[in-house]
Amino acid sequence: MSNLLTGKRALVTGGSKGIGLAIAHALLASGADVVICGRKQEHLDEALHQLRQKAPARIVDGRVTDVADSSQVAALFQFVDQKLGGLDILVNNAGLGVFRSTAELSVAEWNSVISTNLSGAFYCSREALERFEKSKGGSIINISSLAGRNPFAGGAAYNASKFGLNGFSEAMMLDHRSDNVRVSYIMPGSVDTQFGGVDDKKSLWKIDPEDIAEIVIGILRMPNRTLISRVEVRPSRPPKT
Repeated sequence: MSNLLTGKRALVTGGSKGIGLAIAHALLASGADVVICGRKQEHLDEALHQLRQKAPARIVDGRVTDVADSSQVAALFQFVDQKLGGLDILVNNAGLGVFRSTAELSVAEWNSVISTNLSGAFYCSREALERFEKSKGGSIINISSLAGRNPFAGGAAYNASKFGLNGFSEAMMLDHRSDNVRVSYIMPGSVDTQFGGVDDKKSLWKIDPEDIAEIVIGILRMPNRTLISRVEVRPSRPPKT
């Protein structure tokens, strides 16, 4: 990738593995400086080691953060200010999946999914928008899911969080498009990660995390006059059912 984002400062939540880590790699390869966050220190340390090896000339750092906690999010953005001196790009990628029937879903599980996938995106976006107001613009990209338009059995909490994230993204875009803030959301189908605690072998048919990262860079590549507000992406050839 060319250094089309040279001088840009980015934060990727849930950036210690999977889609978020692939996005962090792509941002660095495009010239940006990057902060990532994740909930486990060991995953964060491993990710930062990988990122620094691939981009030794860039600023790369990270902080343990649970985006479901607004006070931890506030501390994360203070860390970003210290490390990067501001923010130009926010990728809300942190996500949690609990998949049970509605009757089996506990209140704690419901609250955890909604707080992480939806409230976390709000907390981070609110902090980013405060900084974008000072710098006269920026980009927010929310990683949603096709589950945000296609409900499925066992997906009550996850579907609700992603339906909500889509609506939140579109409303935020309308709120702030005249402020030189571009808001986009990406709705992937099945991606080849360990999301939801399933440690699958490498899939030959699922979307690769790097494919989602490429879409993120494509959105950021667009000239200021053009906004890609929503992207739906699916595996080309899923197994026949």
